[in-house]
Amino acid sequence: MTAAEKAPVAWPDNLPPMPAVDFSQFGPIETVDLSRYQLLTGAFLGRNWVQIPHVTHHDEAEIDALDEHRRQLGNDLGIKLTPLPFLIKALVNALKAFPKFNASLSPDGKRLVLKQYFHVGVAVDTDNGLLVPVIQHCDRKSIAEIASELAEKSARARSKGLPITEMSGGCMTISSLGSIGGTAFTPIINAPEVAILGVTRVTERLAMVEGKVVVKHLLPLSLSYDHRVINGADAARFCRFVAEQLADPTLLV
Repeated sequence: MTAAEKAPVAWPDNLPPMPAVDFSQFGPIETVDLSRYQLLTGAFLGRNWVQIPHVTHHDEAEIDALDEHRRQLGNDLGIKLTPLPFLIKALVNALKAFPKFNASLSPDGKRLVLKQYFHVGVAVDTDNGLLVPVIQHCDRKSIAEIASELAEKSARARSKGLPITEMSGGCMTISSLGSIGGTAFTPIINAPEVAILGVTRVTERLAMVEGKVVVKHLLPLSLSYDHRVINGADAARFCRFVAEQLADPTLLV
């Protein structure tokens, strides 16, 4: 076989082309150029969606204890803490417990590269498109250190962008829509990573605890994973592990 015959087919070559439509025949239109970031991000996301067999598993984490601990720790430190630094710490603990998630598939699909470091990317919505700053060595940093670095990098991402060196080397990415809304979604894996964790807005739900009706605050989790590397049972266990970490904030400090 020739090299061309051996190469994997990224997209079927017998599909019809996308339609090219003159929309002005239907009414007034305006044409605007996509930003450079949007063009690059769109190309990468399209490649990842086509070439990675995505499956998304959904779960919920009780965060009543976490919210109380987060506010108390923020008061003690004199800073405002969001749930994201705690979510990063929970994710790091999960990556340690499930090494297959802290890995990348080799380009030929025959080997799994298991990483011994813990760098977490966080998707940031900017006017120029989606950027993903990477917080390195999250296992070695405190909640306060992670919060400070995340705030600084997010601010620079929104104001002037980030160099590629600060968006490289991630083990797994978090995509948070909690400040906007939603109940669940399917985040696209940030190759060469093999999974991505999405979170949406906290919801309230009535529950029975020791015979009394109480209000529980639940954080929705949406885990997309590469089914070539991770099976559904492991994905469910991984999500449960993250949820249990968030339910007990003493495990994250």
